[in-house]
Amino acid sequence: MITVGNITSHEFIGLNTEIARSTNSQVVGLNGIIINETKSMFTISTSDGTKSIAKSTNDWKFSIEGKEIIVEGNRIAKRPFDRVGGKS
Repeated sequence: MITVGNITSHEFIGLNTEIARSTNSQVVGLNGIIINETKSMFTISTSDGTKSIAKSTNDWKFSIEGKEIIVEGNRIAKRPFDRVGGKS
């Protein structure tokens, strides 16, 4: 189960997300469902189609347990296999 405390070591595919901060101001506010994840990218299904966005240059907003949490992209820029179940 995903909690605020373990989100950085959990699976992200299937979660709704929004870019809260970014080095590219054009993507701030972009939101959708994460449909794929690699070491450095999220693929997000948005209302405007599928977008591939770098993890490390963005801060990601998630709603977990009714609370909004922002995760710094550089904290999760690892292969899912290395991050899931490991220490964040």
